[in-house]
Amino acid sequence: MTQTVELPLWLFLLIVVFAMVTFASHFLFPSVRWFFRRRLERAVSRLNQRLQRPIQPFKLARRHDMIQQLIYDPQVGRAVQQHAQDEGIPEAVAFEKARRYAREIVPSFSAFAYFSFAIRLARLLSNTFYEVRLSHQDEAAIKNIDPDATVVFVMNHRSNMDYVLVTYLAAQQSALSYAVGEWARVWPLSRLIRAMGAYFIRRKSGSELYRQVLSCYVRHATEAGVTQAMFPEGGLSLTGALGRPKLGLLKYIMDGTSPDGRDVVFVPVALNYDRVLEDTILTRAALGSERRFRARIGVISRWILKQLWRRLIGRYKRFGVASVRYGVPISLKEFRAVSDDDVMTDLARELMQRIGQAIPLVPAPAACRLLQQNGSLPEEAVRSQILSMLAEDGHTSDQDETAVDNAVNQLVERRILSRQGDNLTLSGQREDLLGYYAASVPIDRKSDNTAAAK
Repeated sequence: MTQTVELPLWLFLLIVVFAMVTFASHFLFPSVRWFFRRRLERAVSRLNQRLQRPIQPFKLARRHDMIQQLIYDPQVGRAVQQHAQDEGIPEAVAFEKARRYAREIVPSFSAFAYFSFAIRLARLLSNTFYEVRLSHQDEAAIKNIDPDATVVFVMNHRSNMDYVLVTYLAAQQSALSYAVGEWARVWPLSRLIRAMGAYFIRRKSGSELYRQVLSCYVRHATEAGVTQAMFPEGGLSLTGALGRPKLGLLKYIMDGTSPDGRDVVFVPVALNYDRVLEDTILTRAALGSERRFRARIGVISRWILKQLWRRLIGRYKRFGVASVRYGVPISLKEFRAVSDDDVMTDLARELMQRIGQAIPLVPAPAACRLLQQNGSLPEEAVRSQILSMLAEDGHTSDQDETAVDNAVNQLVERRILSRQGDNLTLSGQREDLLGYYAASVPIDRKSDNTAAAK
């Protein structure tokens, strides 16, 4: 036992490395994880004191634990058995496929990444690109939502800036959990989006097993009270107008409720922009059969560098007004009590109607609508009419005149409108963009104000 044993140096070093790894994994790493976990829990506790809707424990659970909870749920178990039977494959193979789906869907929320990085970045981008405005149709109703209810923000989808803008504006309320499409599944964007608590969905998956795994995740999140955000249109509007709702995600949320359980309150959120950053891509897509927005990091990076260069040389201009308005919320329990048998379809229709009623008016689309209807108008008449429309819409900003001037100048610079003496007319060059922005003007304000202009 006391004899000396000679070992090659490489073998001795290998044994030392294995010993260090074993010590770290069994003693050091758990202690370090426990230390940082305690610090994180205390930080989240302080954070929850200032949020209107505290972050739910479900959202803070470890991603591995959430995946395990999901794949061993009875709903997913039945779907695995059915998939194995339908495809004629072993259940173990179907189970591994369900596990891959769960890993694809489940986010890895980081409170530090969300509130220390994402919120600040969202605020910086929003205020760099736009003059941001926020309004309410019924602010008291928003503040009086049941604290125990699951809140779901339901939004029209105008731009990929919608995610950034609403994340920034909702920062004092809670951390939002988005359903994000395939466009964001590119590295490193996907890692950041997962850390912000978003979950990826396949818009057109034909797999029933996938749909059951996704439905199960949404049910768990809804039952746990996680604040969510969704775009019922399912994708960006290619025409500028409000689209028809897709019922899939709404169904999953409703399936996650019970009559005696937690209520779900849907908050309509309407957005509108003087300029949508992707407008030329979207109008081009409207002419073809391909409606996907593909996030190409190279293109996005060049665009950002171009804007930074413009800022450095003093030629940078913001893209006008970005306006967000909260509509009147809908309690699912109350809606079910007065609705007919087809609750989901009625709810989707009511939500889209309330979003449409809440869409805020911004200067550039208003100018496009006026000129589309009249062909040519004195520029001063266009400006005064837009100011009148903004006042009727509830805008009382001292910056309205400047915002209108900037919007008109931007439309002329982009060759959507043209100046001829003291008149504004259609340029005839960008009719696709003219129609795109005109279509975003709320319907009930089109006829009234175009008639007044005449």
